[in-house]
Amino acid sequence: METKEIYLESLITGTPQEGRELAIKLARKSIAAIQPDSETRKKLRSDYAEDTAQLIASSQVIATEFQTIAMANNFWK
Repeated sequence: METKEIYLESLITGTPQEGRELAIKLARKSIAAIQPDSETRKKLRSDYAEDTAQLIASSQVIATEFQTIAMANNFWK
């Protein structure tokens, strides 16, 4: 049986900055899960690196992840 890395012990973070860093990590892990081949991801990187629409879409994914983390941490109290 394959052992998987546990990278998400909790959504609870010490600070909003740590929450944002966790949101970025979650977004990156999602992309790796969708496209598990790292060489393919490297090849595709140039396609979106200068595409503002794709970069904005990526930032929206991170914002959604951060919103979930912020709610879990009651950052908006």
